[in-house]
Amino acid sequence: MAEVPANLTWVRAAPDDETGPGPWIELAFGDNDLVYIRETSAPENVVTTTQRKWDAFVLGVQAGEFDHFVEGVAPNEGEVP
Repeated sequence: MAEVPANLTWVRAAPDDETGPGPWIELAFGDNDLVYIRETSAPENVVTTTQRKWDAFVLGVQAGEFDHFVEGVAPNEGEVP
C-alpha cells in the first residue's frame, strides 16, 4: 500500500451548502498524478489511483456507465431522480 502524504489538501465531494455529517467522500490530488480517496467516517482508509484513471471514472459516471449499480434505489427526500 502506498504511503499517504501528510500535506494533502482534502476536498469533500458534497454540495457547498450541505451541512450534514455525511459520511462523505473526500479527494486529494497529490504529486506524480496520484489521486487519494477516503470516506469521512473512516479517514484512515485511503484508496489511491492515478489522475488518468480518476478522469476515466468521472467521465464514465457522467456518461451513465454505472447507472445499473443504483437501479431501484430511491433518491433521498428532496433529490431529483
